[in-house]
Amino acid sequence: MIRNRQDLQHYLEADRLGLRRGTTSPTRYDEVWIFQRLLRRVEFLTNTSGGLFRNLLRKYWSWRLHEQSVRCGFEIPLNTFGPGLSIAHRGTLIVHPDARIGANCRIHIDVVIGTRPGPPPEPVPRIGNNCYIGPGAKIFGDVVLGDNLVVGANAVVDRSFPEGHMTIAGVPARKISDTPSDEYIIATRTRSNA
Repeated sequence: MIRNRQDLQHYLEADRLGLRRGTTSPTRYDEVWIFQRLLRRVEFLTNTSGGLFRNLLRKYWSWRLHEQSVRCGFEIPLNTFGPGLSIAHRGTLIVHPDARIGANCRIHIDVVIGTRPGPPPEPVPRIGNNCYIGPGAKIFGDVVLGDNLVVGANAVVDRSFPEGHMTIAGVPARKISDTPSDEYIIATRTRSNA
């Protein structure tokens, strides 16, 4: 969660690396990166305290984020993704507000991360770090997915795989190989541990 300016800069840089962008600011037509930068800015303004001017800024940037969300087809609430988010391209993405996804997640179009019908409180997925979520995947219910996991295209994940370090696919999802997500994402690293 972004709690100060240093966190904001860390998240923005991690997202830039995850998206494989070479420059520090997006071009006018890079709609996904524009969305991600707006998301992080609104998270910062929402999570930090401030006076009337800060509240006006938050309202303005929230409006811009909403417009960009509609343009891209994303329904991604604040504070659900860790640093290093990499959205592959425009298209439908729906994430429940209570879901939690770790650092360095690569996510494709037509993905739904949501709840299973039932009495409140609705159980939501918790996804670890360095995960790749393929196009069309559906992840729902009280599901825990471990680190370095690959969710294959069009998989329906309705049970947990907390051990991670594997590829899951199918309907319902099951382990299909021991291949972790290393080949599919760029994990954010500092120079000291690269």
